[in-house]
Amino acid sequence: MKLHTFFNSSTSYRVRIALALKNVPYDTLPVNLRKQEQRAAGYVAKNPSAGVPLLIDEDVQLSQSLAIIDYLDATHPEPRLIPADTLARARVLELSDAIACDIHPVNNMRVLRYLQDVLGATDDQKNAWYQHWIREGLTAVEALLARYGHGVNCFGDAPTLADCCLVPQVANAQRMGCDLSPYPRVMRIFEHCNTQPAFQQAAPAQQPDYSL
Repeated sequence: MKLHTFFNSSTSYRVRIALALKNVPYDTLPVNLRKQEQRAAGYVAKNPSAGVPLLIDEDVQLSQSLAIIDYLDATHPEPRLIPADTLARARVLELSDAIACDIHPVNNMRVLRYLQDVLGATDDQKNAWYQHWIREGLTAVEALLARYGHGVNCFGDAPTLADCCLVPQVANAQRMGCDLSPYPRVMRIFEHCNTQPAFQQAAPAQQPDYSL
């Protein structure tokens, strides 16, 4: 397996966590988003979304982190990250989508760059934008965890897709200086996950393309 990734990409981070949890070996192929390498013609030919991650498994090419993790669950089912039980699956997807669909898309690098480069937002305005959507999104995540969460992870004592999504999003929010004190359940899970070897292995600072 090969993974096109960028160390600071939260979507790549999700997939790296899943691969580490499943103990699946892979080759890292860095794509520097800061240098716009994802827009090179050869890369776009493989990934029309012009982003990361992109997983290559022999003749299979997959972009979109949640699709990749679902594929990994099918091809490497232990440990399972998306439950088979109907309601448990729905709860895990509900929380994962609250992060992957509501928070991340409006706060990723290309959106923040557009705000500044095209719309002329100042650094203060960009940061206010980012922090607004973190507050909106993590307030919902905290409420879902209060209602349905249990155990040391989001749902029980083993990680799921929800944890794969939560940890990178919180890491990004910390990097952007967000106040995370209103989300004690989120932070408890984040801190627990970061004591686990798979999450440590997948962290940005452990990647071969890591830079400050």
